[in-house]
Amino acid sequence: MIPKTPVMRRCISCRTTFDRNNLFKITNDHKLGIMLNQGTGRSAYICKSKKCCTDSKLQKKLQKALKSILNPDFFDIFKREIANYN
Repeated sequence: MIPKTPVMRRCISCRTTFDRNNLFKITNDHKLGIMLNQGTGRSAYICKSKKCCTDSKLQKKLQKALKSILNPDFFDIFKREIANYN
């Protein structure tokens, strides 16, 4: 049997490569809108470090990566999710 290699993705804030399981996934689903850790479509990844999650330019980086304008309510949900994780 061939051993599976981990799927690697890059954090949009610190530009470091991580295993996909160690990142938050933010997806712009064409039907359901912006979702956290689920869905299919254009995605951006943010590592779970405090520095990257509280980056002052995170909103602009996410909008550029997802190619859409983000609702301010999304950041409230995102901050609550980060608080639950830490």
